[in-house]
Amino acid sequence: QLVESGGGLVHPGGSLSLSCVASGSIVSINTMGWYRQAPGKQRELVARITRGGSTNYADSVKARFTISRDNGQNTVYLQMSSLAPEDTAVYYCNADIKPLGSSYYYVHWGQGTQVTVSA
Repeated sequence: QLVESGGGLVHPGGSLSLSCVASGSIVSINTMGWYRQAPGKQRELVARITRGGSTNYADSVKARFTISRDNGQNTVYLQMSSLAPEDTAVYYCNADIKPLGSSYYYVHWGQGTQVTVSA
């Protein structure tokens, strides 16, 4: 299970932090990431991070957003700054999780958290 927190309303130019905690009988988590979906648009990758800390970002958020993770706490974070109205979307956490008793990783999604950037 993935549970996001930290969404809300922020003014243009402001900052917001999101967090997502994975819980359950977890053996290992590979890549974790953040996606977003704006009204009428497809879900898109925002940023992702491997277990070893390698990251990649969508061009639209480079230099403004920072993804990080705490492997010991099964948590991924997204620090967002210089937010603009076009960043308004539902943000979803994503993780590749190997559950107890399995040899495979499975993709999990959080329920989403709304981020609204508006004056």
